[in-house]
Amino acid sequence: MPSHVPVPATESSVPPPPAPEPARGVDDGRRSVRFPRRPPGPAPLALLLAAGLWVYSLPRIGFREMGDYGLLDRLPAVYYLSLLVLTAGFVVSLRRAGTAPWWPAAHCAALLFALKAPPAVLYDAVRYPWASKHDAVVDTLLANGELRPGAALSGNMSAYDQWPGFFTLNAGLVRAFGVESAAAYANWAPIVFGLLLMPVLVLIYRTFCDDWRLIWTAVWIFQLANWVGQDYFSPQGLAYLLHLTVIAVVLRHFVRPGSAGRLRDRTFLDPAAAAVPPPTGKGQRAICVVILAPMIAAVNATHQLTPVMLCICLLALNLTRRYRNYGLLAVAALLMLTWDLTMGRPLFVETLATLKESIGELTQNSRAGYAGQLTGPGPELAGTANVLMVLTVAALAGAAVVLRRRLTRGALPLLLVSVAPVPLFAVNDYGGEMLFRVYLFALPGAAFFAAAALVPAVAGSRRSRVKALWRRTSAFVLLAVLLVLLAGFLPSYYGKERMFYTPPEETALVTRTLDNAPDGSLILATSGSFPQALHRYDRVEHWFFAEQELPENEKMLRDPARYLADGIPPGTRAYVILTRTQDVYAAGEGLLPAGGFQTLRSELSASPLFRTVESHPYGVVLEYRPDTAPSSRSVR
Repeated sequence: MPSHVPVPATESSVPPPPAPEPARGVDDGRRSVRFPRRPPGPAPLALLLAAGLWVYSLPRIGFREMGDYGLLDRLPAVYYLSLLVLTAGFVVSLRRAGTAPWWPAAHCAALLFALKAPPAVLYDAVRYPWASKHDAVVDTLLANGELRPGAALSGNMSAYDQWPGFFTLNAGLVRAFGVESAAAYANWAPIVFGLLLMPVLVLIYRTFCDDWRLIWTAVWIFQLANWVGQDYFSPQGLAYLLHLTVIAVVLRHFVRPGSAGRLRDRTFLDPAAAAVPPPTGKGQRAICVVILAPMIAAVNATHQLTPVMLCICLLALNLTRRYRNYGLLAVAALLMLTWDLTMGRPLFVETLATLKESIGELTQNSRAGYAGQLTGPGPELAGTANVLMVLTVAALAGAAVVLRRRLTRGALPLLLVSVAPVPLFAVNDYGGEMLFRVYLFALPGAAFFAAAALVPAVAGSRRSRVKALWRRTSAFVLLAVLLVLLAGFLPSYYGKERMFYTPPEETALVTRTLDNAPDGSLILATSGSFPQALHRYDRVEHWFFAEQELPENEKMLRDPARYLADGIPPGTRAYVILTRTQDVYAAGEGLLPAGGFQTLRSELSASPLFRTVESHPYGVVLEYRPDTAPSSRSVR
């Protein structure tokens, strides 16, 4: 037989020989092999069964009677059974992922609906009280017909006029749909964003992997690990979608000529690794920059933090020879600075002034929320599940980086993009949310490598007894791990649901009070986490007096009437709104000690400084009446 002479791998090398043929009737997850037509198998049946069980469970979800564990103990057993069947069907569908990738895709879409659609289908109020704040911005924009980025608006609402992209888009949608407000569709935002994210994630993962089993497993893990709740009706949800779209285009179309090197040699890579995308010349990359510029500008017009994350990720990609494109980085940075120094200048200058105190404060910057101590069975369980989910995904991803080093070589850019946001811990706490935002932006890459730890290499790789045993048992291990992640997602996402669902009666009380309050009135509440808290925010002022450290609130509770009266400017009409949702939030987030909210309500209701306007089991409205106070009272 003629001897084979190896040829050095170059950009113009002959394509590598195909991988060894899989055993007949076996799908290696990488490419389609012609077989006689077979029945669709159990995956479609499992999908239909899971859908039927889920639909059957919906009217049996007792969301109106939630207790200490949120929605967890109000979800019927058949709901949990539907998730179990769906997960098992997904694992089975991976067996033919290379020849029938639409079945894993259908299962991923079904998982998104199963996990996040119940509030959209069932709730008669906007999920997340703070989402109603975004609805209020849309309403105000429609009513006024203008943006006021330089106005000093109450409740830190000026930032929304400085980054108005999301709100102007939804103002147009409200008009186009002919609905009364964005609240009509706000609860569907997680499903819409999730469906739009799926092809973007597939495009990113497909850049580095040919194995459809691994790709769809990564998408599945991403959805299970995306418990942070930033895909709701918010600027972050839209900006995150645009951010990942830009990253996907860069990874596919910004490869520099001659930068792949040994990555063109299949023997140097993992059997599941994809070939490096074709290189593009300077002219092609320049055209791509022009195409991406409007999308990057849209990111800057939508959200404050996401442009920073995008620039950091592009900087990380510039550390590789493959994606060293200073032009795109310069354009992204220039667009960010231009927006920050014009429309976003007030908040940008304010943030710069605080950096002197926050830089280097890792412990403070990584805190979550105001008080940092979750209280109550549901919030405590959710907090524990959050930590365990992060550690589990990180451990799986770390194992893949170490054990599948040949895959990591090809996917190094994705790894760099994942770890790039971490240094922001050293800069700012972003209102107690930097921890969640860093996790969110690191999640796409973490999910990919976590999937790589669970999905074995294809049959054409080097064999050993350990690897052969791993391939035989991997499906069972994968199912077990996915069920563990599912068990972590549910308390993380629904364990604090009492804070997130508000009865319509409470919403009506707040709306009625704010509608009747004269312009310039001061609205007092423990926090802004209650429905319609910022309704008419351009006409009234706000003081969320319990959004501070717990010791200060304990001091406030010694004489709450005097504490509030001393903080109200003389001559100001003021109203105190205390609702059930505030009670749940203040207790669950540790803002007030046990029984503190009831003490606050009873003390204020009994004080001569305040007159009860309305009182209901779900809330009370008090009017500040300084004229009825004893004459010896001094006002600060």
